[in-house]
Amino acid sequence: MIRLEDYAPIVGSATIDELTNLAHRLQGKVIQNINSTSVGGGVAEILTRMIPLLKQIGVDARWDVIKGNEKFFAVTKKFHNALHGVPVDVTDEEYEWFLQVNRENAEEMNFGDIVFVHDPQPIGLVEKREALGRNWVWRCHIDSSGPDKKVWKFLDKFIRKYDAAIFSAPAFAAKLPIRQILISPSIDPLADKNRPLPEAEVRKVFTQFGIDMSRPVVTQISRFDYLKDPLGVIKAYKMAKKYVDMQLVLAGGGATDDPEGPIIMEQVKEEADKDKDIFVLFLPPSSDLEINALQRGSTIVLQKSLREGFGLTVAEALWKAKPVIAGAVGGIPLQINHKHSGILTHSVEGTAHWIKQLINDPEYAKKLGINGREHIKNNYLITRHIKDYLLLFVSLFHGEDVVHLS
Repeated sequence: MIRLEDYAPIVGSATIDELTNLAHRLQGKVIQNINSTSVGGGVAEILTRMIPLLKQIGVDARWDVIKGNEKFFAVTKKFHNALHGVPVDVTDEEYEWFLQVNRENAEEMNFGDIVFVHDPQPIGLVEKREALGRNWVWRCHIDSSGPDKKVWKFLDKFIRKYDAAIFSAPAFAAKLPIRQILISPSIDPLADKNRPLPEAEVRKVFTQFGIDMSRPVVTQISRFDYLKDPLGVIKAYKMAKKYVDMQLVLAGGGATDDPEGPIIMEQVKEEADKDKDIFVLFLPPSSDLEINALQRGSTIVLQKSLREGFGLTVAEALWKAKPVIAGAVGGIPLQINHKHSGILTHSVEGTAHWIKQLINDPEYAKKLGINGREHIKNNYLITRHIKDYLLLFVSLFHGEDVVHLS
């Protein structure tokens, strides 16, 4: 098991001491995280890494997953898309079903001293706040800068009941009568997905999937989701390939709370149209080493999102000093300084242009990757993330004046 002190060579021992000191102020308090899935997606991944580290420094951090069936997650997928600004049609019956599932879960749960609710799926649990008291925090991991108005109005009734709301980027904040806090997510540099890999291990994964490492490889790793624009990635690849030799890898999986994934993956396969240089790979949740190897062995990493909460695949690739081309949406511009630590694009044509440019100019591509790694080291590692959360938790018990979030 990774220990918190193992991060000292990366972030410094003073950072580790600071986390331990903050944790002492939470002795005897239960921090309960609640989300919608234990595997798949960035939220589950962050909690999987963070909960054990919090426990090591004496924080009683717990994690519960809201229970729901396919009907419930079909509704919450609509909420997810609606927060991203996608027009959706949610019926009165679907709103009622959402509330019923939340209320059933609330009756079965034992709530902690701080109830830390992630994203829309469990948001209705806050109806218990008045009866139980406690401190309630809602964490939005989604780009909510331009939400569907009807869905936001429904969710807003619950958000206002929380003590605080956390957003990943300044643009996502809303007009709310409660405290709003900016805390960006993070990556774990020691996790299997991000730790250094021997060259032989990278080559083994590429050989396993039949990808030729002697030729340029452009890779996007993300859920098969319309908002990740995998079809647009294929179009950009086809445009760029008229001028440069390359292969394209589209790799990802799904999450138990996302029923659209298999449908979109089939559409991606159809769009690939038997092109032997396009590799559409389904990766199960246990594929961290494969993802690590695919990113490290790629010439360029893409994240051509149309909307994005934060886009930690960008941080993962930059940490590996890879040149990244990504959509200028959500939290991605916080991670990339255009033309300095990566490339931001706004269209299929722009993505194709920069693919061609970076393949033809490997020295510039290398410089982008080096600058990107340094930016991630300074801003988006898990130790900074833990510090921000600890400061928030302490402030709920000891007053807002102790909080100085980065």
